[in-house]
Amino acid sequence: MTKSDTDKPTQIRAGSARKPTLKTIAALSGMAVPTVSRALSNAPDISADTKAKIRKIADEIGYVPNRAGLRLRTGRTNVISLVMSTEHDMMNQTARLITSVGSGLRNTQYHLNVTPFFPRDDPMTPIRYIVENGSADAVILNQILPEDPRVAYLMDKQFPFATHGRSNWQDQHAYYDFDNEAFARLGIEEMVKRGRKNILMIAPPISHNYAQEMVRGGEAAAAKAGVKLCFSKRITSDSTNNQMREWVAEKVTADPLIDGFICGSVNATMSAVAGMETKGFEVGKDIDVVSKEAIPFLKFFRSEILVVLEDVTATGEYLARAAIQAVNEPAETPMQYLEIPSGFVSFDQY
Repeated sequence: MTKSDTDKPTQIRAGSARKPTLKTIAALSGMAVPTVSRALSNAPDISADTKAKIRKIADEIGYVPNRAGLRLRTGRTNVISLVMSTEHDMMNQTARLITSVGSGLRNTQYHLNVTPFFPRDDPMTPIRYIVENGSADAVILNQILPEDPRVAYLMDKQFPFATHGRSNWQDQHAYYDFDNEAFARLGIEEMVKRGRKNILMIAPPISHNYAQEMVRGGEAAAAKAGVKLCFSKRITSDSTNNQMREWVAEKVTADPLIDGFICGSVNATMSAVAGMETKGFEVGKDIDVVSKEAIPFLKFFRSEILVVLEDVTATGEYLARAAIQAVNEPAETPMQYLEIPSGFVSFDQY
């Protein structure tokens, strides 16, 4: 290829007032329009080299699909919608999940749309809107309930989706989940090794499937080891920081033999530490604290905290691929993955 050939896409972009089309890419690549279209749609029968060549030309000339035309021709939008609650949690996984889902959609024809809903709103509202208006080709959702009405609705409508977390119908849909049962079991076993016998858990709202898994794993491990484990029914890891801090301070004052906490969120961990420290207890010396996090932070806060990392980058990228498969290959077995915690990280591993 000569230098003038290499520069041609840029020259066309700069010198043309018209938007580049599939025909423009076809002319520049020497390929047929259907081949160009299939390459940009990531069709499995198009070689990786051809796809890379077509995408490079498309990027250089600033090609943007005509979504109205695409929808008329194919009935698709090339949009994946990530439906997320706006519930505030300053150290939550939201930003990382959005970034990782977006990363998983790179070099595909799909674009990410984030659809928020507010905590007091009906979580079914955005799901119905997307399905009834056809505003996306697939949905990714989180905070899954055991018998989640959103999951039931999407299965009934045969609308492509993937979940961050499992439902009672997990064998029928795509998901990526973190094994919270194993996390709690790992936490209890580690604290037992350290001689802890009177442990409290600040779990997520018990209506959520991952909260039930966390409680189940913790209770089984505690019973096996012959230690005491209680979880709060008054506060959850979604409670405010002040509520959790005051609850912990109250508990360690009423029962000074409490020597361990398992926390379901970063905020719960920081609040637990603040609550115990107001009463003179030290992390790692008087009370051990177990937590999980998506972004390395807690050991910078208190290096003695026992931390398990949850790979939210892998989560989002996997969910993006799972959603795409649900759209393109609905007859295939849904993509499913359960992340097993491998152990606690050291400060050096941060």
